[in-house]
This record gives sequence, structure tokens and C-alpha cells, in this order.
Amino acid sequence: MTALTGLTIAEAARGLAAKSFSARELAEAHLDAIAAARDLNAFICETPDVALDRADAADARRAAGGALGPLDGIPIAVKDLFCTEGVPTTAGSHILNGFVPPYESTVTANLRQAGAVMLGKANLDEFAMGSANITSHYGPVKNPWGPRDGRDLVPGGSSGGSAAAVSARLALGATGTDTGGSIRQPASFCGIVGLKPTYGRCSRYGIIAFASSLDQAGPMTRTVGDAALMLAAMAGHDARDSTSAPLAVPDFAAALDGSLRGLKIGIPKEYRIDGMAAEIGALWDKGMAWLEAAGAEVKAVSLPHTRYALATYYIIAPAEASSNLARYDGVRYGLRVDGATLDEMYMNTRGQGFGTEVRRRVLIGTYVLSAGYYDAYYLKAQKVRALIAADFREAFREVDVILTPTAPSDAFAIGERMDDPVTMYLNDVFTVPTSLAGLPGISVPAGLSARGLPLGLQLIGRPFDELTVLKAARAIEDAAGFPAGPPTP
Repeated sequence: MTALTGLTIAEAARGLAAKSFSARELAEAHLDAIAAARDLNAFICETPDVALDRADAADARRAAGGALGPLDGIPIAVKDLFCTEGVPTTAGSHILNGFVPPYESTVTANLRQAGAVMLGKANLDEFAMGSANITSHYGPVKNPWGPRDGRDLVPGGSSGGSAAAVSARLALGATGTDTGGSIRQPASFCGIVGLKPTYGRCSRYGIIAFASSLDQAGPMTRTVGDAALMLAAMAGHDARDSTSAPLAVPDFAAALDGSLRGLKIGIPKEYRIDGMAAEIGALWDKGMAWLEAAGAEVKAVSLPHTRYALATYYIIAPAEASSNLARYDGVRYGLRVDGATLDEMYMNTRGQGFGTEVRRRVLIGTYVLSAGYYDAYYLKAQKVRALIAADFREAFREVDVILTPTAPSDAFAIGERMDDPVTMYLNDVFTVPTSLAGLPGISVPAGLSARGLPLGLQLIGRPFDELTVLKAARAIEDAAGFPAGPPTP
């Protein structure tokens, strides 16, 4: 059974087709692995009954010779930001205590339609606000590549539970969401592949909102090929989401083996920031050499407004969060803390229901949207965001894909940066510009740091050109020969 948890999605699909094992056996192997690794705290809610029921249904479909979905019988984890009908959904927050959605998010409905088997709801930073998965009401997630020097490591965030589950062989794949790097940065820290699609590629319906103009669902897997398979099942137009793109879903996997001959790879000089670790720069140089060896042409590009991206993001995202989180008042669902008056009940519920980081961002967002400050902060940030997007458009006149590091460091210890939110925000310095421009980006595990921890490289593409991004990512994956997973104790 243990060997079943080491498969990729593609290998598991072939094994199921060959009847080398059943979907139930595959699900049971992963449920056993989850039970044995609860110290990682990767899951908020385990759903063994749901998993076995769906696995049995997959086996029955296969036995009957009926139509099968592309992920039929594949066990996955679902970030606990996706509403799942009849299964508690918390967003990692106390304020959603007891909330059981009466409906399903479009992405998880699509995955279920494709035959995927949900193992449970993965832990995350509260309302996806964080870069280390330490703000969850349900406790921090541990990186399976740790500990180091006697200290447990963060898995990155906010999709840290998803990243840890895939890295630790608790699930073959997982859903994540990325607002400013929340798929790509934890993928880098945990040594897996994390793909943020173009904004609008996957429906946001049923995903608990953080910042509506930035949030995007995507797959987290152990290989680029698996990311292509999973994205194809997740994506598609949804009339219930006004920002969902009315585009057909390409065969992402079909593009993976294409040649890079003639492909132009952009290297933005602004991403070589002051104080960047030498090993990050060296890995970046190695990535360029790998792509050139695969037939691509590497050339310098400029993204001049990159320096303003982090400040812009931390105005726009909290502003949208403050608006989105106004609905949590203790009246309609979730936590309610009584008070002598209605206003006091609101204050008690929100004060006790939201954690420190969420309260911080709500306060920042409310401030920048307030009378007298809207023009000075929020409106100005939107104008800078437009300039950042224009920089990318100009760069893509000359190149097809942009290569950068994913994160400025390897994984750090739990608690190491908790008291310095600005330092914590700097974890997203390489991922935020892509999100502000709404572009597709992928993190591919490309090497190990001096401490033996994963480091990722990021590829950024034109809007809705995930095909080219995936093709270039496969070339890096093949050249890197990254270790299969975290070292076993």
C-alpha cells in the first residue's frame, strides 16, 4: 500500500486502467498515510467516508465499462477555502465555526465530475492571508522537509496544507488558491509544482473570497504533467462567476513534449534584488542555462515598475479583503458572540472570530478606502497596477515566457518571522507582480539550498497561455532532476 502513495497522478491513472489496484485501495493507502502524519497538521477536516464512497463509485464505473473522467479514482486534497457541500468549510478561521456549505464550489464540482476523490480539507492561513501557514485558527502546518536545527519549518502559505499534503505523499494532488503567491511560494518551499492560472481561467464561484480581483484557483502536484492534467479538470467557463473567461479549455498535457526551439525567455533585471541570497541567483542562472540547452533563446527584459508591486498589492488586497469580510457579522452563519447591543455583538464576533493578521489587513483596507484617503492610496495603487500590467505586455512583445526565482529564500522556521509582518510580506516579492497583472505563473522545484531544502524557479506567461508556460516548465523539470520527495526519517 505504501508504494501507492509514491505514484504521480499519471502513474496512478495508468495503474487504475490496468487494474493493478483499485480506486478504493488507492484511497485507503492515502487515508492511512494521512493518519500516520497528523503531526504535520496538513488537514483541518479529514473525509474518509466521502473518499471511500467516491472511490467505490469510481471502481463501479470502471467495472461497468462506463464513461470515466480524466481523474477517475485519483485521491486529492482540497484547500479549505473551497466550499464543499455537506462538508465543513472554515477558511482557517474561527469566525466560520460550524459552517457547512449547502452548495459546492465550481472547481471542486468540476474535479468531482472528473472522478477525483476528496480525502479532506487542507489547512491554510486564515482567509488565505499569510505566507507561512501560521495564521490558521487550527494551528500551523509543518513542512515535511523539516525539521532543521531542531526547529519545524513553515510550508509557505497560504496553501501550506495543500503543499505539505502533496509533498509528504498524503495526496496525489491538491487544490490551492493564489492571490499574491499562495500557490507558487508554498510549492517552492515544499519542493512541488504549483500553478497559478490566468485570472479567469478557473471559476471563483464557491471560493471564500480574500481579494476578488486577484484570487485564482490552481493545482498543486508533484510533476508538471500532473499539473496539466489537474488544471484541465479544474478550468472552464462558469456563468456564475462574472470574471470567468468564456474560453475553451485546451489539452494542456498535449503541449508538454513540444520543442523549445525558437522560444524566447525573458530575464527581468529588476528581479535581481539587493540582498538576494547567492544560491537563489545561482539557481536562476542554472535555469537560464537549462532552457538554452533545450533550444530556447534567453534575453534581458525590463519590468520597471516591479519595485512598486509589493506596496501596491498590500493596498489593493487588504482593501478588497475589508470589503469581502464585512459579511462576517455573526448574524447569518458561523460564529456568534453575544453582546448587549447589535453593534456590540458585531464587535465581539469579529474581534474574537478573526485572528491578528486578518484584523490587521481589514484595518489597513478600511483605512485606504476611507474618505480622504481613497484617492491617495487605493486609487493610486490601481493606477500603478495598470503600469505593472503594461510592463508585462511590453516585455511579451519581445519574449514568450519570463523566468524568475519563486521565493527569496528557502523555508524558514515556524515562529521565526511572526513578529515582523513586513519581513513576512517580502516572501511574495517575486510572485506578487504576476498576480497584479493577472498572468499565469508556475513554480517548478529546481534545486536544493545549502541546508538541503527545496528552491523553486518561476515561469510567467502571457494571458491564457498556460500551454507555453507548462512546456517551458517541463524542460526545467527534466533538466533539474529534482529529488522525488522529502528525505525519510
